Amino acid sequence: MDLDPQLYEGLPDPVRDAWERSLTQGRAAVSRRRLLRLGALAAGGAALAACGIPPAQGSRGGNDPEDTPDWSKKERVLNFANWPLYIDVDDKNKKKRPTLDRFERQSGIKVKYVEDINDNSEFYGKIKPQLAAGQDTGRDLICLSDWMAGRIIRQGWAQRLDPARLPHAVANLEDRFRTAPHDPGRQYSYPWAGTACVVAYNKKATGGKKVTSVSQLLEDDSLKGRVSMLTEMTDTMGLAMLDGGINPEKFTAGDFDKTLARLQKAVDAKQLRRFSGNDYLDELNSGDIAACLAWAGDVVQLKFDNPDVEFALPESGYLFGTDDLLVPAKARHQANAEALIDHYYQPKEAAELAAWVNYICPVTGAKAEMEKIDKELAEDPLIFPDAKTIELGKNFRPMSTGEHARYENKFAKLIGA
Repeated sequence: MDLDPQLYEGLPDPVRDAWERSLTQGRAAVSRRRLLRLGALAAGGAALAACGIPPAQGSRGGNDPEDTPDWSKKERVLNFANWPLYIDVDDKNKKKRPTLDRFERQSGIKVKYVEDINDNSEFYGKIKPQLAAGQDTGRDLICLSDWMAGRIIRQGWAQRLDPARLPHAVANLEDRFRTAPHDPGRQYSYPWAGTACVVAYNKKATGGKKVTSVSQLLEDDSLKGRVSMLTEMTDTMGLAMLDGGINPEKFTAGDFDKTLARLQKAVDAKQLRRFSGNDYLDELNSGDIAACLAWAGDVVQLKFDNPDVEFALPESGYLFGTDDLLVPAKARHQANAEALIDHYYQPKEAAELAAWVNYICPVTGAKAEMEKIDKELAEDPLIFPDAKTIELGKNFRPMSTGEHARYENKFAKLIGA
């Protein structure tokens, strides 16, 4: 997708690429497009690992499979809806997407790739009427944050995936992604990428002081008025809960209110400058914001050009999640969608995708392939987390629709939305 260059006017060069994601509120930050060695990017098969996900039982998405005929063999097409700027793009020709183009050549499936997911709730509102009416949404594959994917799965609006058509995915999905609170056994979804919310700071703006905890963001007088947190409720509340000794995977309504009151105190004391979406990037880069909560992909690509930008994984933990691929109920081309999912679980394809989007890669074997592309990225714990990083990651527990609405309303009052 081409965006108007006037949107970037006046932005510092180190931020320009990252800002593309901010403008669209997408899930993936664009890196500065590291030079890739073409020889390392050739498509190829991968040996299957011995372990796998247990086969799914029963019908797909709670519907009789005969009620959802699959036209994949007759119609070699696939409609794929994703977030803006969440896939690799050719440096010279922005209309080319190397990994997706290879899939089309190898499979004979023509992909209509549409970047029309800018917000989970907004997109849900767009497709809910069709799903509720038992109609095809016109999309065969969608990518949603785990909590929203879970909502669709619980409502019976996702097709159960066939593991027999997902050999690479079954074999190469990294172990820690195999069990997910919103989709036990990964019967309906596979991660496109992992997400992480961490603490970030500009060491020039902090005078060299390290900022490693939410407590510092909320209480360090030297940072007063130069701190931002995120408008994404689960991320801000999840990290604040962890900092307060509360497990976001098991919190109660009382835990939520206690954490909210702590944040309100910081707001009232003017410790926090504001709550923001991705637009914290420019201020963190310039030092106007000294420290903040940040998404890992943003930090990875900002650090490429600004050595003052640092991140910290709080000892209390950080918030971990996934953006998941799933097939909506009544989709016409499930087998074609499964073929694309499986394509991206080949380590070489996964490594090239991760080299561009800079988010956590869920594919076993991709790190070795990344070393052939970019050794620095292969060692980045925000793309390929080490054991300590993995251990610190916590999920925000699944919520019912009513629960989510109540918590969002309370949080909206806090941030002035």
